[in-house]
Amino acid sequence: MSAAGRARPARLGRLADAVERVFRKYVRFDGRASRSEFWWWSLAQTIVIGVLYVLIGIGGATSDLRTDPVTGTTSGTPNALYWIAAVLLGLYSLATIIPNLAVTWRRLHDANLAGPFFFLSVIPFFGGIILIVLTILPSKPEGQRFDRPERG
Repeated sequence: MSAAGRARPARLGRLADAVERVFRKYVRFDGRASRSEFWWWSLAQTIVIGVLYVLIGIGGATSDLRTDPVTGTTSGTPNALYWIAAVLLGLYSLATIIPNLAVTWRRLHDANLAGPFFFLSVIPFFGGIILIVLTILPSKPEGQRFDRPERG
């Protein structure tokens, strides 16, 4: 069946389209990303990472781990589910570092801000809040200055 013939629920379609767009522009730091593209991507990231953390929690809870009440030291080893989920989380996190950076950079461009404002996020506690506020800002036509039409 062709892509045009596929029927997806509207919301799921937006989520899938945003994820596809982010991966299509994997390392593109020029151009702009709309608020919806950025936030749908963020939702997808939250879902995937949340599921992996739930699996890590289940794996840890069903493991044969014991804590000594006197010293507080833990003995035993986590089970296979814990390790598989932890490795998948690590690999997924490594695979999405660049797309996360790129889509945030492009989102800042759409708000007519320079991409390096991303690095405000390294300020302890307040940096992340500042970055969230900047990504919430509405799109501005002046952000066109970051577009590179020759790249397509």
